[in-house]
Amino acid sequence: MASTSLSSTRSSSSSWTPTQNKQFERALALYDRDTPDRWQNVAKAVGGKSPEEVKRHYEILIQDLHHIESGQVPIPNYKNTMSGVRGVASEQRILKTLRFQ
Repeated sequence: MASTSLSSTRSSSSSWTPTQNKQFERALALYDRDTPDRWQNVAKAVGGKSPEEVKRHYEILIQDLHHIESGQVPIPNYKNTMSGVRGVASEQRILKTLRFQ
């Protein structure tokens, strides 16, 4: 997700695995912006990342969302398969949740 951004200004000193990205997404859904010590909790849930790294990862994700929503990034044409539909629906639910935080 956010770690795959092509912008050189967004490069991170550490890479994020698909598993860490999924843990990150789940932690964001669990710990909203009103949660005390949010970034410490998210970092703990992800594992292997500092609170500063997860906060920066979140900031990059928000930037990516703004680019997508403003039409600066074309929406890919996904195949219409059951697993693809489930994956897209899940991602859309996560993005919708993030917009309100």
